[in-house]
Order: sequence, then C-alpha cells, then structure tokens
Amino acid sequence: MQKISLLEWILRIAVCGTFLGHGIFALKQNPAWIPFLTHWGISQEVALDLMIAIGTIDLGIALVTIIRPNKYVLMYATAWAFAAALMRPITGASIWAFIERAANWSAPLALLWLRKKGIGDYPNH
Repeated sequence: MQKISLLEWILRIAVCGTFLGHGIFALKQNPAWIPFLTHWGISQEVALDLMIAIGTIDLGIALVTIIRPNKYVLMYATAWAFAAALMRPITGASIWAFIERAANWSAPLALLWLRKKGIGDYPNH
C-alpha cells in the first residue's frame, strides 16, 4: 500500500471540505447563488435545477478527492472553483469576494501540482 504524505492529506481534506460544503449548499438551492446563474440569462427555475446538478457534481469531487484524487477531477475542481469565485465580482460583489475564495481553487491546483511533481511519497502521474 502506498504511503501518502501529510501534505497530500491536508490538501485532500481542504478540497474535500470545500466541495462538500459547496455541494450541500447547492443541493439546498442557496438563494444567494441564483444571481450567479441568472446573470448569464438562465431563468430562476433552470438555475434551481442546475444547482442540484452542480451540488451532485461537487459531492462527487469531494468523494473522489478524499478517496483517490484524479488529475482530471482536480483540473475540473480548480477551474470550477476559480470560475465560481470570479462570479462574485462579475455579478457586482467586491473583488475581495474573489480574493477571499483563493483557497477554493488553489488547494486543488496545489494537489494537482503535488501529484504531477511526485513530491513527497507520491509517484509522478
């Protein structure tokens, strides 16, 4: 069995926690998130349906990341979290709302880099 470094576990937990939390909020159809979707011309009804799909995908990312991270899942997680954070200033919030969420996209990016470089006890993939 492969030994996993403490750094990798910390990053796995960070990514899992981010996507687990966001997934639950999406499944609960957080009304504060509706403007992020309606900004692009999506109706409120469709936005609520999309939140269910988004929440389900986010929970999948959390599960895969904690059990066995995959580079494609981590690339998606990085891009999705970056886009979700960027949605705040695009829809009128302060740039600080984006900056505050830097860990949401940088944790999966760091885990991806860690795995690619084979740092610690993890072989290159």
